[in-house]
Amino acid sequence: MKKTILLVLLLAVFAAEAQQTPERPKILGISHAGFASADIENSRSFFRDYLGFAEPVVIRDGDEGDIRILYVKINDEQYVELTPLKKGEPGLTHLAFQTDDAEGMRRYLEAKGCKVSAKTTFGRIGNGHISVISPLGMRHEFIEYRPDSKTSAARGKMMPDSRISRRMGHAGFMVADLDAALAFYVDILGFREVWRGGKDPAKVSWVHLQVPDGDQTIELMLYETEPTRAQKGSLNHISLDVKDVYATQSLLDGRRLPEGCRLAREIKGGVIRKLHVNCFMSDGSRVEIMEDHTIDGKPTPSSKGVPMKYVPAPVER
Repeated sequence: MKKTILLVLLLAVFAAEAQQTPERPKILGISHAGFASADIENSRSFFRDYLGFAEPVVIRDGDEGDIRILYVKINDEQYVELTPLKKGEPGLTHLAFQTDDAEGMRRYLEAKGCKVSAKTTFGRIGNGHISVISPLGMRHEFIEYRPDSKTSAARGKMMPDSRISRRMGHAGFMVADLDAALAFYVDILGFREVWRGGKDPAKVSWVHLQVPDGDQTIELMLYETEPTRAQKGSLNHISLDVKDVYATQSLLDGRRLPEGCRLAREIKGGVIRKLHVNCFMSDGSRVEIMEDHTIDGKPTPSSKGVPMKYVPAPVER
């Protein structure tokens, strides 16, 4: 009898815990990457005139005021969000993921003890929106596309043939502690590790995690010492998929590169064995242009090396 009562009590506890932790909504892919620009008109020209993307939404201070947010459209689901630099350093400010339920995601993250928005907002774009800070300090947004939003109004529109890519395949950002990152992205958010590699076979520099309900990835960029400003601009990046990187480079050679921006001449295969070339905004932020297939169509094996881990320099006294 006592054992039966104990079993009933345990089942009640498990049921209560299950009710307290909501089910995680879907994470469908990368919604947008946000960059703060020291020269937003220059960055605007880089994406619009050089890379060939359209701007479906521009939010200003008043009707004719300064630009507050500029949306560059990659496809119906993916954008780059440009904002003028207010403080700190230019570069990647946040990475946003698409979800099917922003408020459900907010409640889920709150139940997991994450630093998440107190409520779901909709703002001037009209999509459901929440923010969360990862344990390593990276800000992520979760966006639920609403049928009456500005982005939904642009569906099927403003995707000119001039754009060099139809898809953001991955986005990468700095991670000082891989174990802490995996506890957040894998254990809480449900991402799945698909590859790791590095220039040195004995060390892991990059870890790729696939979104739970899509095929795009994030690239955790590991490092051991404090990066310089230029290194930060390269580590924090987006990657645009193309079929033929040589043809894309040739196309870009026929376009005017905005002042201070640059396109690397060397096309690399790299450890991941996908041909790619890098271009840089005037503030050093990197946009990787990468073929969506390996050089021989076969998957690249993962590294068995030891992951890099950041070790702060000793403070001089």
